Amino acid sequence: MSRRALPYRTPGDEAVKAQQWVLVIDDEGVDLPEALPDWDYQMSLRLRNEVHVDLDAVYSSTGLSPDARLSLVVVWTATGSGLRGTAQRVSLSGGGAHNVVLDIELSGTQLGGVLTLDTQLVLAEAQETGAIAAPRRGGSVLWTNKRTLHLQGDAPQFPIAVVDFAPTPLPTDAAWHVQLSEELNTATMGALLLLVNEQKKAVVAAFQNAASPRAIDKVYLSAAYADIARTMIEHALADPDFSDESDYAEDSLGATLQNLLSNLFPNTSVQHLRRRRDQAPSLFASEIQAAVSIFEEA
Repeated sequence: MSRRALPYRTPGDEAVKAQQWVLVIDDEGVDLPEALPDWDYQMSLRLRNEVHVDLDAVYSSTGLSPDARLSLVVVWTATGSGLRGTAQRVSLSGGGAHNVVLDIELSGTQLGGVLTLDTQLVLAEAQETGAIAAPRRGGSVLWTNKRTLHLQGDAPQFPIAVVDFAPTPLPTDAAWHVQLSEELNTATMGALLLLVNEQKKAVVAAFQNAASPRAIDKVYLSAAYADIARTMIEHALADPDFSDESDYAEDSLGATLQNLLSNLFPNTSVQHLRRRRDQAPSLFASEIQAAVSIFEEA
């Protein structure tokens, strides 16, 4: 496997060593698998790792002076949401060996697709002193370790937030509301959000039990999925630039809408669906109910 050549010296393999990431469930750590088939967007992830950093060895191998300030950073990226962020940052200075425990929690509403955890040892501040070819610029990555996790599941695959509708412009008696971006090239997980009214306790419970729903949960979920599908389809058909031929990026809202229409109305063009919606909107709404098989498994 090829390695990217950096314009500065980096630590040897013995200077920085990472353990394997573990998934923390009820304060117990289990080996992190390659995929989580039962994951959904209501499931936050708590992850833990331990990294051994020998600062004396780092300074010696990189040519940095002993007063250099370093940071151990965990950066996460999720392909499903198109989001990334810093999960944890630990400052390191002085000398000797350090065992750094990394303990992070990631909100499920920001994740999706493939989650990448990139653990990095970086130079925290610019350095004017040091040996030839030593790192100089703040933010220079001295060491990195990457781990990926595939997130998938049969539960609703879009971000969900439970909120109180009372202080919002939303009707206080509504059970849920679908927010959709007008920009169809935006990543789906950043362009679509389902808001569930926290005052509707039975509906909130249904979404909380989505991975293993009770009979009553299935009724609420079936109604919600049908309404979400109708809202998404109406959103697509209302955009005059949306068509079967539109070229949208993979995992974008536009591509998601194209796939939804293709699955629910196979062999039917967007133009034909738009015409049916315009000619008989109430009948078309009933056709969507039939396409999603509302209450079929309730």
